Amino acid sequence: MRGLRLPLEILTSAPELASGGAGLYPWGMASYALSAIGRDRPGIVAEVTGTLLRHGVNMADSQMAILGGHFAMMIVLVASAETDVEALRSDLEHSRAKLELEAISLSEIDEAQARIDEPSHVITLYGADHPGIVNAVASALAERGVNITDLDTHLVGEEKEPTYMMILEVSVPEDLTGRGLETSLREVAREQKLELTVRLLDQVAL
Repeated sequence: MRGLRLPLEILTSAPELASGGAGLYPWGMASYALSAIGRDRPGIVAEVTGTLLRHGVNMADSQMAILGGHFAMMIVLVASAETDVEALRSDLEHSRAKLELEAISLSEIDEAQARIDEPSHVITLYGADHPGIVNAVASALAERGVNITDLDTHLVGEEKEPTYMMILEVSVPEDLTGRGLETSLREVAREQKLELTVRLLDQVAL
């Protein structure tokens, strides 16, 4: 299974505000971001989601994956105004200790500061593995105001000469076309000796 593949779209499926306007969460509800990481073992998801259920907290969006023997999870939660958040934090900390996780964090998502960037393009790069690939690509995208919404990397092929694969979903600013995006990355791909493809997201079979 590919790790952290599906893009995190914070509460895009949340109901509209009771007053009729669209928002991150319905009136009287609040959203929180929960993250946890630790050595993989059976029962992590069951323990954490059980804690959430006991507090009446709903999971809106989530991503979970095993990377290098560590299990990582990111969950967007929806809680009512009656939810005792401090009690929830305390119980989550108890779950962390029980599971021997390295860290668990719960923070409120501020609707005024939250942003939802819909990915529009998929970028694929591959070539001989060496340090600096991710930084070079990410820096080129940042210079053009391109937001990375999902990033997936893998080492494949022979152990002595592995091939580095990098797949990104990105959201581009309105003044940047797909052709302009590809042009921006061509020089980086040449310098890093990578093969490059850029496609519209709706042209990729999910």
